[in-house]
Amino acid sequence: MTDPLALPLLFLDVDGPLIPFGGPPDPRWAAAAPDDANPLLVRLDPGHGARLAALPCELVWATTWLADANACVAPRIGLPELPVVSWPEPSLEEEREDARLGLHWKTRTLVAWAAGRPFTWVDDELSAADRSWVDGHQRAATLLHRVDPRCGLTDADFAALDTWLRGPAREPRPLTG
Repeated sequence: MTDPLALPLLFLDVDGPLIPFGGPPDPRWAAAAPDDANPLLVRLDPGHGARLAALPCELVWATTWLADANACVAPRIGLPELPVVSWPEPSLEEEREDARLGLHWKTRTLVAWAAGRPFTWVDDELSAADRSWVDGHQRAATLLHRVDPRCGLTDADFAALDTWLRGPAREPRPLTG
């Protein structure tokens, strides 16, 4: 059995990557969501769960859905309960610094949560500022993978994630910041 601490983390956002915002939902998927469910859930591709579970990583919810990702999203795409990142209130100083740098509000928390482990972060709101800040504050290998929120995770996204996660051993790297 593989030690989960030896695997890279994959921080996964829901809105955008799993629930795309472009075009109508696929009618094949809409049938899987009950009528009283959150109307966005009909946009979930039930095949994504198996594809995510097949990646050599530890999946972690990094979403404002918090525990609702386990209650509402995971069962619909066939994922088990996953760890969930809690979002602490940033200090006023951190808010000002993040605004000045153009950082996503999740960036600092995810680097702290990873605690030096390699990780990939899948989100639709990533920027060069986030990549630069992570490069300056995380020695382990990272991949910040931006997903087009109009179409969500695609075959190309899964291929890029799989290639990175199965890539050569990652040595610690010097910090750039």
